[in-house]
Amino acid sequence: MNIALWIAAAVLAIVFLLAGAMKIGAPRAKLLANPRMGWVNDVSERGVKTIGVVEVLGAIGLILPPLFGIAPFLVGWAAIGLAIVMAGAIAIHVRREETKDIVMPVVLLLLAAFVAWGRFGDYAFV
Repeated sequence: MNIALWIAAAVLAIVFLLAGAMKIGAPRAKLLANPRMGWVNDVSERGVKTIGVVEVLGAIGLILPPLFGIAPFLVGWAAIGLAIVMAGAIAIHVRREETKDIVMPVVLLLLAAFVAWGRFGDYAFV
């Protein structure tokens, strides 16, 4: 189970690191050019950048604390934070009636919930 949790955390970290970096670094016009990023119209530029920063920090929080043995309890909290971000993404897509774009946030939310469950439960880093 520990290996499955590490794999899930690594997948989440890669996805959120890339997505967050894109939100932080790409200009608003470039984000809007992506058909799956229409929600950017509903969020301020500062809001988009903030979401990107939260995603990058969450990605870091999934991997670095246990890797370096410094505050590994943060993994569960990072996973919960990313699950909350995905719950917000789902809400935005539902409000915008973008049902085809809900699948990925649901999968990521479930993956983050799995990591949180494991790292707060029997497979916590002690």
